[in-house]
Amino acid sequence: VSFNAIDSALSSLKNCQSYINSGMDVATQVALDLVESLNDEEDVNNMEKVMLEYATMDRELNHYIKAFEETINQAKQEKTENLPDLENLAHEKFLEMESMISDSDLERNEKYMYFKDQLKEMKKQCKNNFFSLFSIKSDHGNNTIEQIDEDIAVTRSQMNFICPITQVTMKTPVRNKVCGHVYEEDAILEMIQTQKQKKKKVRCPKMGCSHVDVKGSDLVRDEILKRVIDSQKKQ
Repeated sequence: VSFNAIDSALSSLKNCQSYINSGMDVATQVALDLVESLNDEEDVNNMEKVMLEYATMDRELNHYIKAFEETINQAKQEKTENLPDLENLAHEKFLEMESMISDSDLERNEKYMYFKDQLKEMKKQCKNNFFSLFSIKSDHGNNTIEQIDEDIAVTRSQMNFICPITQVTMKTPVRNKVCGHVYEEDAILEMIQTQKQKKKKVRCPKMGCSHVDVKGSDLVRDEILKRVIDSQKKQ
């Protein structure tokens, strides 16, 4: 029995996962734009609902693929001449997988958790900017908006946007989930790859950090910091 057509179909389904991931990335960016532009909270909540819908599709697609793969592998091992009803068997496995989980599991989706984390950081950043602006206005009395904006820019410029590896301003900052330090994405990944070839671990390049095993899986893009850096470049 040839399973080439089925294997090809499964490969196509796996490609659909990349579209779901892209959709979740776009939804995250839209939500951050909404928070940054002080849009209504309801709009932000709607984007969270969109993320949960994507998470549902991702979970169902993963279960469907896994159910079919297990069914096909079982059929291949049995090597029977009479091909069973693969679709029905796979569907039963799929329903079994779906019955063992709850909606709360959706909130453990990696991209959804990243969405929530970035949203929290953006709200914190906006809140800090608001109080900074209020403080600057109080200090400057009737000064012009241009002068106030200049003071905010100076305050932002005091933040550390320099990568500890390249020693230049970061373009695509990634944050280490373990120690919290930030690096230029390409630079830290190259360092990890180089040390991996030498079968050595990577110590966090941030001076004074005691973390001695930086892994690619521990790195997440820091969209908030990237926005701040991009914003300063435009000023």
